[in-house]
Amino acid sequence: MKKQNKEEKLKEELDITVDTETTNKDSQEEEELKESVNSSEESDLNAQLEEANEKCTELNDKNLRLMAEFDNFRKRTLKEKAELIKSGGENVLKEMLPLVDDFERAIQSMKNSKDVEAVKEGLDLIYNKFLKFLNDNSVKEIEVIGEKFDDEIHEAVSLFPTEDKDQKGKIIDCMEKGYTLNDKVIRFPKVIVGE
Repeated sequence: MKKQNKEEKLKEELDITVDTETTNKDSQEEEELKESVNSSEESDLNAQLEEANEKCTELNDKNLRLMAEFDNFRKRTLKEKAELIKSGGENVLKEMLPLVDDFERAIQSMKNSKDVEAVKEGLDLIYNKFLKFLNDNSVKEIEVIGEKFDDEIHEAVSLFPTEDKDQKGKIIDCMEKGYTLNDKVIRFPKVIVGE
């Protein structure tokens, strides 16, 4: 029995040794496989990282170019705006020069002429030409007589007592005409309102 026990013990030790060697061998193969997989994954990850870095660099470059382009656009539009403000009234002033010429001729003719009617007619022509100039430049007179007073577009300079109920709260007279430019009030009419 002793011998059998020894054999069994030896067999068990041999089995353990074989198991350990097999396990060690399996572990070693497993580690080699892991290293191989890790190496493969690492190279894949490195490639992806490199690709992402290139894309990031490319996008940063595009962003910088767009920012520079926008900055140039902004500077250009500011320059154009300043130029427009500086010379924006140039066309309007050029259109007014013939009116100045007409007034100079009228003044000259008033000095030399004895015919008052001809001078009046000349001034009427200049006045009508000036009204056309205003109309061509979208400046329109605000009609006020008989209209209901509106403090958004009228400036009351006086109240006038009236017996007529229809005249109460309405504009009776205009002391100074008002004008709009493209539907924006540029001068409020000064009016007398019935009360």
